[in-house]
Amino acid sequence: METFFTETLGLSENTFSFVILPLLIFLARICDVSINTIRIIYMLGGRRFTATLLGFFEAFIWLLVIREIFKHLDNWLCYVAYPGGFATGIFVGMIIEERIAYGKVIVRIITRKEVNVLIQYLHTQQFRFTKVEAEGPDGKENLVFTVLERERLDDLLTTLKELIPTAFYTIEKVKAAAESGALPEGQGGLKIFTWLRGVIRN
Repeated sequence: METFFTETLGLSENTFSFVILPLLIFLARICDVSINTIRIIYMLGGRRFTATLLGFFEAFIWLLVIREIFKHLDNWLCYVAYPGGFATGIFVGMIIEERIAYGKVIVRIITRKEVNVLIQYLHTQQFRFTKVEAEGPDGKENLVFTVLERERLDDLLTTLKELIPTAFYTIEKVKAAAESGALPEGQGGLKIFTWLRGVIRN
């Protein structure tokens, strides 16, 4: 890498050591940690192939960075660029995770007000929901559960604040959801593991 910048591009060794190399390490760590964040999201969502592929690139970038650091152990800027890129990568990864909005969430809505208008909105948007009449410390309350794609969550919350501004709600990520009472499909796996589980049970 150093040869490319110093001989091919004609940069001085000082420019490479104190500007280019720390910058490359910083950017590489941002990519590395951001990929790690996305990989965890897909791994928890059961996307095995995607998570595995992202893991390969994550490890590959990390190895390239470590290699350059060990080749320039006397360069103190590398020790600043490495953790700096790591911290920035966490921030960037969180932004990417919000933009991806992958998976489903369950929203619990609790209010003492009538929820007929809200129920009508859920019907219109074809959200699955369950309404329960509950009782809280202040008396009778309405409890509404709904499961929806995370990418549609902002629309629901915006409408909820317009229809019932005082409603209390909680949001929780859903790993799997079944339709019509059927069991959720398994995430798949190697047949040998299924066979071993059968052997152990017997």
